[in-house]
Amino acid sequence: MINIPVIDFYLFTNGNSTTRQTVVQQIYQACHEIGFMYLQNHGISQNLIEQVFTHGKNFFNLPLEVKQQLAWSDEHSNQGYVGMERERLDPNKPGDLKEAFNMGKEDTQMQRRGDVENQNFYISLPNSLAQNPDILAFYQACTKLANKVLQAFALALQLPEDFFANNHNEQNHTLRLLHYPPIQQPPQSGQVRAGEHSDYGSITLLFQDEVGGLEVQTASGEWIAAPAIPGTVVVNTGDLMQRWTNHVFCSTKHRVMIPNDDRVKQSRYSIALFCHPNDDTEVACLESCCREYPPIYPPILAGEYLLSRLQVTY
Repeated sequence: MINIPVIDFYLFTNGNSTTRQTVVQQIYQACHEIGFMYLQNHGISQNLIEQVFTHGKNFFNLPLEVKQQLAWSDEHSNQGYVGMERERLDPNKPGDLKEAFNMGKEDTQMQRRGDVENQNFYISLPNSLAQNPDILAFYQACTKLANKVLQAFALALQLPEDFFANNHNEQNHTLRLLHYPPIQQPPQSGQVRAGEHSDYGSITLLFQDEVGGLEVQTASGEWIAAPAIPGTVVVNTGDLMQRWTNHVFCSTKHRVMIPNDDRVKQSRYSIALFCHPNDDTEVACLESCCREYPPIYPPILAGEYLLSRLQVTY
């Protein structure tokens, strides 16, 4: 039985060379064996995390017609509101029972339309991401943490410590607020809260509430629960990292299931930062990852790969 490891990241960010190397090895093992890990002592304020959860709840509580005014419409920007069942992460199954709001560093400068001036979400989160101190501080804190994790990845793969961080310095990341509403009626056959999928980018940071439902598929095909652990962030590797490393680090399938108890009547909330390399970064097999096996994938530009995956998803 493979368990998702819990790693004390403070020992990497503030430790000596010995403790840093220990954490690097733990991260290598986690990414190689299962592609998921929990990081504790990650350095992001719990109060800030809770503030962002509150902003998300305020937004999702808005009337649907207000949210639809900010609807996602362009895979090139990948920003805006994604309504219930709009996204189909598993293309063979019905649409996902969730709604989301995607934001990027520059945001889309979407103009408020209609009478939404007094809605709570716009009091706390104006139309530009950069105008909201909580969201911006959270984005910056997550980006800082992601760069530290990428430094550990580079050391684990015998690369210069800044290799991955330099290839992410345009901060082409997507911050996503997610809401899985209570299930009011029987779902369609095979329908779940988030279908089986792997993430598209390099790494993902995930903050989840206590309702649960996230499951991760092990190498043997078994599904195991990835519940919320207080004070931790879930980190997983995505498709582009798997391509970069020639499957040394795995991009693992995961899903969000519908609870089979009273939690089905509760909303589930989560926040994800999907980290993507710079659009013009060529993702090609790393030298340290093709000594035993030839490259599995041809080189590809990170931006082209992301665009192709978003077109399929929506």
